[in-house]
Amino acid sequence: MSTLELERTATLDRTATDADAVAQLTAPEYPTEPLTARELLVLRYLSSDATLAEIAARLFVTRNTVKTQVRSVYRKLGVSSRSDALERAHGAGLR
Repeated sequence: MSTLELERTATLDRTATDADAVAQLTAPEYPTEPLTARELLVLRYLSSDATLAEIAARLFVTRNTVKTQVRSVYRKLGVSSRSDALERAHGAGLR
């Protein structure tokens, strides 16, 4: 574990009153893991305002599968909402 990761862990162990500060500490500038091809596809569908059910139908998977993939995208991008994910993707040049 790097020094930065240890510092982040120690900081998160303390009681945080400012949710934005915690989000900044835990959100990487760039994903620590690259998005998979499927996650990129799900992210593109999210940008089209499709519902999870609509995305599932287009990908021939269940809504729960899409939900899991969306959570993975959010985790990798360090965000917690569709709008934040799309903003981060746009900022990184993904379309």
